[in-house]
Amino acid sequence: MERIVYEHLQETLYYEKLDNGLGVYVLPKEGFQKTYATFSTNYGSVDNRFRVAGQEEHRVPDGIAHFLEHKVFEEPDGDVFLKFSTQGASSNAFTSFDQTVYLFSATEKIEENLETLINFVQNPYFTDENVEKEKGIIGQEIQMYQDNPDWRVYYGLIEALYSVHPVHIDIAGTVESISEISKETLYACYNTFYHPSNMLLFVVGGVDPQKVIEQVKRNQDAKNYGSQAEIERFFDPEPEQVSQERKELNLPVSLPKCLFGFKDPAPKVSGTELVKLDLTTEVMLDLLLGNSTPLYQKLYEEALITDGFGGDFRATPEYAFSVIGGDTRDPDLLIERIREEAAKLAETGFDEKAFERARKKKIGGYLRMLNSPENIAHEFTRYKFAGGDLFTVLELYENMTLDEVNARLREHIRWDRHAVSIVRGA
Repeated sequence: MERIVYEHLQETLYYEKLDNGLGVYVLPKEGFQKTYATFSTNYGSVDNRFRVAGQEEHRVPDGIAHFLEHKVFEEPDGDVFLKFSTQGASSNAFTSFDQTVYLFSATEKIEENLETLINFVQNPYFTDENVEKEKGIIGQEIQMYQDNPDWRVYYGLIEALYSVHPVHIDIAGTVESISEISKETLYACYNTFYHPSNMLLFVVGGVDPQKVIEQVKRNQDAKNYGSQAEIERFFDPEPEQVSQERKELNLPVSLPKCLFGFKDPAPKVSGTELVKLDLTTEVMLDLLLGNSTPLYQKLYEEALITDGFGGDFRATPEYAFSVIGGDTRDPDLLIERIREEAAKLAETGFDEKAFERARKKKIGGYLRMLNSPENIAHEFTRYKFAGGDLFTVLELYENMTLDEVNARLREHIRWDRHAVSIVRGA
């Protein structure tokens, strides 16, 4: 068991890589009553074309990672959610573009709940009958989201930004694509991406690291996992230009919803460099659009934005884009105002005092996040799958410079790689 001490954060992380390749991480938090555990696979909705080295390539239907998340909860002898509930735990799962996460939260019976979490994820039960039944359930979920204005404006933006990369495809897929899913394709994906060597177990809370790791080792030693070769993922080249500059639709909304964003070329970096890109862009967006900026105050006074206005950035080695906006009475005027301000700042650069305030604000938010077991678990896993380390973020913030943030403004806010998605009232 490896002990990793982060003295500047007063945190100690315990880690062991098991013989079957599973990475087990435990972060003890003295005095915490709640324990939070995530069992995650480095597998998401974008992974629709892959091959295990030396085997044949698979091209699978869109939405299969999300479908698989639903089916993993299926057991022949009972209800997993009920089992967690009787053990005093709450359980859930989610699928994103890049990962699938199973989790529980509890203040008691941690050993039993951890055993339940690992065992149900590692005990798939797919039949022709239960797969067909799930198609109807997920089909209804897909239809429901088609009527959700917030979902539609968000995915409308990604569809406008990307034409080739599967990030532009809804995580749940379409009714047509999930109709092609069979138990055979589910097992092909499960056996590839749910191998322990592609997974990570993270436990945070008032736990004994040695006991947790010993328990997991006993559990895994009782199961027969052979080694697995590297997983190769395939993505066709994505053009640098956006797919379409503007996408609009009508749904019942009281105010138009407007999201716009900028598409970076694929970063093709990972680890610390990718984390640094993420953090620098987030600070830049806060300096441009944050609620303490003159621009934000001006837009609010003009009733061009509401309290929900903001910006976000998402980056992986294969894609990177920003999402900016919210509800607005006039989408085009909102974008015009932001465009004017961004052009000025590209010339003058950000104010140094404002930069220091923004950087310290981000550091404060990061340190507060370390008091939330849920946020620690999810952020740690997200960074680790990208080759980064959540606990180095403070150092990256401390070493960030104004010149880097100014350069990022000019690199990212490119109106030739810009798209907008609008949902107006029906």
